[in-house]
Amino acid sequence: MAEHNEDSEQEIYLHGDIEIKIVEARNLPDLDLVLQNVGLRFFSICTRCTNMFEPDAYVAIQVPGATVARTRVISNSKNPTWNQQLRFALAHPLANLELQVKDDDPFGAKIIGRTLIPARQIASGDPISGWFPVIGPNQKPPKEDTAIRLEMKFTPAELNPLYRSGIAGDPEESGVRNTYFPLRKGGALTLYQDAHVPNGLLPEIELEDGKVFEHGKCWEDLCHAICEAHHLVYVVGWSIYVKIRLVREPTRPLPRGGDLTLGELLKYKSEEGVRVLMLVWDDKTSHDKFFIKTSNSKAPRQPWHDLHCKIEGPAAHDVLLNFEQRWKKATKWSRYKLCFQDNASHWHRDALLKIERISWILTPPVTVMKDGKTTSIPKDDSRLYVSSEDDPENWHIQIFRSIDSGALRGFPKSFELADRLNLAFTKNLVIDKSIQTAYIQAIRSAQRFVYIENQYFLGSSYGWPSYKDAGADNLIPMELALKIASKIRAKENFSVYIVIPMWPEGDPKSASVQEILYWQSQTMEMMYRIVARELRSMKLFDSHPTDYLNFYCLGNREELPPEMLHEADQPSAEANSKSVSDPEKFQRFMIYIHAKGMIIDDEYIILGSANINQRSMAGTKDTEIAMGAYQPHYTWTRRKKHPYGQIYGYRMSLWAEHLGNIDKWFNNPESLECVKAVNDVAEDNWRRFTAENFTPLMGHILKYPLKVDADGKIGPWPGLENFPDVGGKVIGAQSITLPDTLTT
Repeated sequence: MAEHNEDSEQEIYLHGDIEIKIVEARNLPDLDLVLQNVGLRFFSICTRCTNMFEPDAYVAIQVPGATVARTRVISNSKNPTWNQQLRFALAHPLANLELQVKDDDPFGAKIIGRTLIPARQIASGDPISGWFPVIGPNQKPPKEDTAIRLEMKFTPAELNPLYRSGIAGDPEESGVRNTYFPLRKGGALTLYQDAHVPNGLLPEIELEDGKVFEHGKCWEDLCHAICEAHHLVYVVGWSIYVKIRLVREPTRPLPRGGDLTLGELLKYKSEEGVRVLMLVWDDKTSHDKFFIKTSNSKAPRQPWHDLHCKIEGPAAHDVLLNFEQRWKKATKWSRYKLCFQDNASHWHRDALLKIERISWILTPPVTVMKDGKTTSIPKDDSRLYVSSEDDPENWHIQIFRSIDSGALRGFPKSFELADRLNLAFTKNLVIDKSIQTAYIQAIRSAQRFVYIENQYFLGSSYGWPSYKDAGADNLIPMELALKIASKIRAKENFSVYIVIPMWPEGDPKSASVQEILYWQSQTMEMMYRIVARELRSMKLFDSHPTDYLNFYCLGNREELPPEMLHEADQPSAEANSKSVSDPEKFQRFMIYIHAKGMIIDDEYIILGSANINQRSMAGTKDTEIAMGAYQPHYTWTRRKKHPYGQIYGYRMSLWAEHLGNIDKWFNNPESLECVKAVNDVAEDNWRRFTAENFTPLMGHILKYPLKVDADGKIGPWPGLENFPDVGGKVIGAQSITLPDTLTT
């Protein structure tokens, strides 16, 4: 799509997929001048060292506010040849696509020159190829005939057949394209909301063919799985609290060891001979003393809401492979050390269990490539299927990651192999950011609605109203806004529902939380402005941006016990050191959204560990894993009507929990009637949540407390500039002390 941007006569939105082959450059200048200027001139120029000051060249592809791709570095060459194919998505307003030719100097990369490709020429979709001049800072080539040769092809998102029928309806059944792990068929998937859902708590959700959605018991199933393990239990997580008991309200008899704490249970299984390995995240930027300051105010306990799943079948082997790759990297130096210890057992030297040697366990043939180090990804193998492709409850599942070669062992060293494995090969890293790829392709393929629950929601900072250089350049918020805009132009119903915490974890008055809230409000306003602009363009003056896009949070309010009510009404309460705090007095609290999931059209789902922020989506920061899945027998394409499979049941179950009932409109989330029904409940709940006197809420959903005007501008509601009881600006505030990389 090439959409005109009213803010500039030159800029247009480039929204689609681009492939660029950076072939070669010629006649680059010597640029290692820093070394020459610090005393190296005394070296005689001889045949042996004439290339000492030749550039270590690479190419960075720039859009305003972001670098979208890089080539590898070619050392000591004035005429470097890359022959490197780069593929990436664009959802950016720009006048030109900028290719920067750089010298990778030890003192910092220096720009040799730039090549500008007009956005309007790219948007035509016609192939672009040839030699293009490299222009230096003085608007002239650094040397005579300095140029770069490239080949380029852009496919607008709206014209890409890949996005016309949805990922679940893809006739080729290839899942998300250009990812490290392929789509796996013949799987089984169990979807959970929260750690435990007591029987009878939620209403019955009817599916097709007389079936009913079953509310799973996540921790209870997890306890049984650990107890019944025969060979291995591998655990990886951000936080593992070993003193917790997984089952507190059993719905079936506990297995032997099921009453133990998690730590005791894992020790018990290890003593049985089961291989138990644990990888625990240790990122200093996320520890309390470095980043998040939690509130100490006396208040009701804050519940958490989360999304989980259980994967069975071929995709589970990809999850295992991810663990093994990460384990080998994390234990690299320990293994080297043990090699020099004569008394070190074989178990310590090779803790990973070689399950391929266990004859009764079917495993895919995981091998290494010719370089002897790169992991070869096995093809789909029907021997591993746990459900038949003819089974209506069959699942197709695909694993995605955000990770780079610094966090695992098994990525290739050459760009040719990286390209074959759909990995990005940059200056000094090999990167897998297939989680972001999955979100982008799923959103572009959406035909009716998108439902998101996520702990954070910020990105596309290049489009923010202010401070466009925050570096939060993931495309997800922009993709959602442009999807809505395209549906407005097509005169089709489309809705986006996004549920986030009222504020991120921590004290809402702290600098870190306030800055995250500021980035979040910048993201919201960018999206709403794009929607509002499209409504004006289509002369839909009676429509409002919130007819298409809405943000929510979750909360609860409980009636104050009589004894506390009496204490709260005492006139001297403020002076009393034992006085009741506002959170305690009003008994209101947010329900913290820790979930990371997205549902598309009731037929495709993504769940995992990745937040919608730069840390989770970049691939070079936090390490994340996710899965995307669908039931091939429950798609719009196959059914020719609304599919009422497990994904539909899961969304309806979540909505029943959040909204307190099941409305007839909930079957059609894309309709304006459904949007208004959800907003009516959420807005009424917010009024009840903030009222002086207690009245019960309907469910837990609250409209996020920011007003949106017809032009897409957002701001706090009058009198509600700060969060109730706990303080902190709802719209947030930028910090002048915290590095952006910590909060984006």
